Amino acid sequence: MKGLIFKITILSFIFFFIAFGTCFAGENNDLRDYDGIELAKGTFIPVINTQEISTASFDEGSNVKFISTSDLYLYETNVIPQNTEFFGYIEKINEPVVGTNASLVIKIIKLKLPDGFETPIRGYIYTAGNTLIGGELTQPASYEKKASYRQGFRSMVGYVPGPARKMGEHKVIASGAELLIILTNPLYVTHTVSN
Repeated sequence: MKGLIFKITILSFIFFFIAFGTCFAGENNDLRDYDGIELAKGTFIPVINTQEISTASFDEGSNVKFISTSDLYLYETNVIPQNTEFFGYIEKINEPVVGTNASLVIKIIKLKLPDGFETPIRGYIYTAGNTLIGGELTQPASYEKKASYRQGFRSMVGYVPGPARKMGEHKVIASGAELLIILTNPLYVTHTVSN
């Protein structure tokens, strides 16, 4: 009987210490006072290119990397700190043709915070009002003389672009070029880096 009471007492102390330890185990953890932050679709993130990207030397599917140039705050929270890495790939390449320069589309699929935490995202590199980089019209291959007549004045001769255009050139994005990422889906941030 004494052995049974002794065992029950020991087990009671063990359960008490386990329960007591569990209750206070998280006391020193710094818990945030929010569940997460949502960056809206269409948010711009300024980045720089880490390597030269060219339509002449890259293929569709080639991996690319960018680094944020400044902290991105939402209210008082630093959601995307400076030096966050963004990873993506070349989704589409259009080769240069007569009359049009080469172009490419770069998709962003992941970000890595400075502390190593990774989050999937959906975005594109954004330039000149859309996600197509390059694709400009080339210069005319020749110019033709053309007379223009104004009422009451003598005719004047000028030059106008001819019907033919020059061959397009490959698009190159220099290393260190300042670019923008545009989010195509909302980004739900549940992890932030504290200083």
